[in-house]
Amino acid sequence: MLPSRRLAISALAAFAVAAPAAAAPVVGQSAPAFTAKDADGRTRSLSEFAGKTVVLEWTNDGCPYVQKHYKAGAMQKLQKDAAKDGVVWLTLVSSAPGKQGHLSETEAKGWKAQHGAGSSALLLDPAGQVGKAYDARTTPHMYVVDGSGKLVYMGGIDDKPSADPASLQGATNYVTAALSDLKAGRAVATPVSRPYGCSVKYAE
Repeated sequence: MLPSRRLAISALAAFAVAAPAAAAPVVGQSAPAFTAKDADGRTRSLSEFAGKTVVLEWTNDGCPYVQKHYKAGAMQKLQKDAAKDGVVWLTLVSSAPGKQGHLSETEAKGWKAQHGAGSSALLLDPAGQVGKAYDARTTPHMYVVDGSGKLVYMGGIDDKPSADPASLQGATNYVTAALSDLKAGRAVATPVSRPYGCSVKYAE
């Protein structure tokens, strides 16, 4: 084999190893399909909610940015208000075993009850497969999928990147705004924003 061809093949092999397993999600395209176990041990999938608007919320109970929203009851209110409109709200935990925020099935049930969470299901993703498919980087990191299965919003929960509960006052909540736009039949005005919070505690 010619040296130049050998080098080219080696370069292609190196690129294949370095290439990401999956492309990052793109607004306007189909949301990545996934399956994950919920707090009751049942396997849930995005496809089971076809035809419905779905919110994905990445969480970590040890993160002060998450605590800002839950201790004030703001996240629970968002979840319950969305449910009244028929929206499916899936809270995901992608913290690896031994990492901050990791929950076993038993702990997940307790966490949901303790916080009075109004999410449709709490999904456990200890291997980080769902989180990485969505390129979830922070807690919270939010996504909205419309009834056709397209991703219509991804980013921060609001425009106040602070862990101070006082920052909830006067904040523009991007998830609420996206859901309102969908309900009214409008295009989502702010489809992408910068997520903020703690890093998702994936396995190393």
